[in-house]
Amino acid sequence: MKKTPKYLISGGGTGGHIFPAVSIANALRELQPDCEILFVGALGRMEMERVPAAGYKIVGLPVKGFDRKNILRNIPILINLLKSMWQARKIIKNFQPDVAVGVGGYASGAALKVASKMNVPILLQEQNGFAGVTNKLLKNDASKICVAYDGMERFFPADKIILTGNPVRQNLTLGNRADAYKEFGFSADKRTLLIIGGSLGARTINQSVKNGLQKLTESGIQVLWQTGKIYIEDCKKAFEQLNEQAKKNIIVTDFVGRMDLAYAMADLVVSRAGASSISELCLLGKPAILVPSPNVAEDHQTHNAMALVNKNAAILVKDIEANEKLIDTALETIADDAQLAALSTNILKMAQTDSARRIAEEVIKLCGKHSPWTN
Repeated sequence: MKKTPKYLISGGGTGGHIFPAVSIANALRELQPDCEILFVGALGRMEMERVPAAGYKIVGLPVKGFDRKNILRNIPILINLLKSMWQARKIIKNFQPDVAVGVGGYASGAALKVASKMNVPILLQEQNGFAGVTNKLLKNDASKICVAYDGMERFFPADKIILTGNPVRQNLTLGNRADAYKEFGFSADKRTLLIIGGSLGARTINQSVKNGLQKLTESGIQVLWQTGKIYIEDCKKAFEQLNEQAKKNIIVTDFVGRMDLAYAMADLVVSRAGASSISELCLLGKPAILVPSPNVAEDHQTHNAMALVNKNAAILVKDIEANEKLIDTALETIADDAQLAALSTNILKMAQTDSARRIAEEVIKLCGKHSPWTN
């Protein structure tokens, strides 16, 4: 009787870890509809809600991140880590996975370290251009490491690396440009700037736009400004100060439901430099100005952005310089046909298509290799 393939997927803490994990799970289900998938996350983190919402079972570990500033606070964290590894051993023994997949995050470190000790084959997926702490700690335990950027030999053994890109939202495509103008009430005769800061928003980007509203209105371009839910009220107050004519060329919203249409009509995108956002921009070939967040571990976003900037595939504006430079840079760029074309061509060259499926195929290749559950 054929054995049902079983896969354990662990990681989370942020959407940047959770979405790739779910995308890999979806791809595994497409390739092997009969497979069983179990997620392992950290109690109290967003994966405990997001993963079940995507249709998968998840169990939580009491693991937490280490406090790098106050060593004494790590004593209870170490105790929780030991509890988590003991629980992970029970979970893995009961579930008997053929392969364990790690996408980064606290839970991934505990679960995959235990899985490796139990001789379960390990595959890691690293989203960023600067490897995360957990994946660096697990590099010697992994059989394969799927990465999104060139040059990751700085962090991982070269013979384990596979360049797959990042799994992004399923069926990501550009909408119809004419439909986009109709949806947002914009004109096809004007250039359109799309400003996005994530679901919560980006404080520096929003502040820069507020300060530059007068320049934006005088330029004659159209602006779709997605503020995020935290900053929407403050940004709307600034918008309300504009005259009625100026308001027609600017839309302020906390959330854009039809991102396919927003991307379709965007001549230029201003964005943070998270791994998923960059992967989407690459796949869609959109000219972009990237403002890396300074509030992420090991300055990942700057490393992500520089991978594109070094190939003339995007423009970088530092967070600390955004108030002074962002709007001027955006207006200069959106008016330069040659630069827009070059950015679009070069960023498209960096796209990695079918990433989730390619990662899933590597997972399946490991299935059955050195499995401790085979007789």
